[in-house]
Amino acid sequence: MLNYNDILADKVKNIKPSGIRKFFDILDEMKDIISLTVGQPDFVTPWHIREAGIESLEKGKTYYTSNSGSLELREEISRYLYRRFNLNYSAKDEIIVTVGGSEAIDIAIRALVNPGDEVIIPVPSFVCYEPMVSLAGGKAVMVATKEKDKFKLTAAALQAAITPKTKLLVLPYPNNPTGAIMTAEDLEAIASVLRHTNIMVLADEIYAELTYGRKHVSIATLDGMRERTIIASGFSKAYAMTGWRLGYTLAPREISQQMLKIHQFAIMCAPTTSQYAAIEAMREGDEDIANMRDEYNRRRRYIVNSLKGIGLDCFEPEGAFYVFPNIGGFGMNSDTFCERLLYEEGVAIVPGTAFGECGEGFARISYAYSVSHIALALDKIEKFLAKVKAER
Repeated sequence: MLNYNDILADKVKNIKPSGIRKFFDILDEMKDIISLTVGQPDFVTPWHIREAGIESLEKGKTYYTSNSGSLELREEISRYLYRRFNLNYSAKDEIIVTVGGSEAIDIAIRALVNPGDEVIIPVPSFVCYEPMVSLAGGKAVMVATKEKDKFKLTAAALQAAITPKTKLLVLPYPNNPTGAIMTAEDLEAIASVLRHTNIMVLADEIYAELTYGRKHVSIATLDGMRERTIIASGFSKAYAMTGWRLGYTLAPREISQQMLKIHQFAIMCAPTTSQYAAIEAMREGDEDIANMRDEYNRRRRYIVNSLKGIGLDCFEPEGAFYVFPNIGGFGMNSDTFCERLLYEEGVAIVPGTAFGECGEGFARISYAYSVSHIALALDKIEKFLAKVKAER
């Protein structure tokens, strides 16, 4: 009988399972749950985008594309980025089309991180960065952001975390789970710390199109930062294309050449059908983005006001589609709060600790759901809070 514990790689065994997945496993065993957990648009991919994918199949366009992705799509990505965010990247050798934003993050980290290198990760943040750093042999250095700072990474906190071993800073804004953004002024403070170092930046900008009242600014547009920045993004959030599994990287050609080697040996190329759909999204999808963003903004205002009305203090998010209310005043930790809410009222939200230890005292609530669905959940949350208060 084989002893798999001796056979499996230590760096894989040592990775902790996702805190989000742990909570979802509980949901799988329950019925009639009102969930506000999923970070996925509730919109169907717009018809003209689906139609482009269908047409590509009907015309037999089912062959491999270039490893980097079809040149036609990369040219559309290049035009889109310049039009929307004043970013200028060559379709020829600075853009790689990937299998979702997750692969984009993975190949960026693996292309840069040697064993022992340190990677600074502001937290709370999405769950994939630390495991990917560990798999590359690096050391994740968590820097806690604070509600009083609107969950932004500050220049002082960054400076304090830098050591001679620091190789990379992950910059995950707009942020999942907090909804925080970084303004041009915020980014300039970060850039001033980095300009005279050899530290690279991995900017996860998957939510760049989902900001409210202020347009997203990429750190790569600041003086001296393009040369030290890799941008990871994709189509999932802006165009409601999660299941199409399509993303991309933007980086100087010298970096892109190395990321491409990882991509071509591990993946070959992203799905061809998805690439044809994405071409249509980039050409004709600006109105789709605006319509979905307006609806998310309506939900954002509704849920923030409602949470405050029922006694949950809540930082007002300026990006993505999550709120991160403070639940620390109810005499229990985040996991207990969320588990009790689930079992007693049938409402699922995600403990803040799923996104880093500093998420203790908070919970993530997604508003990528209809207002009627959110309203039903909020009624039950209000009932739960009243019960908890009566117990104290």
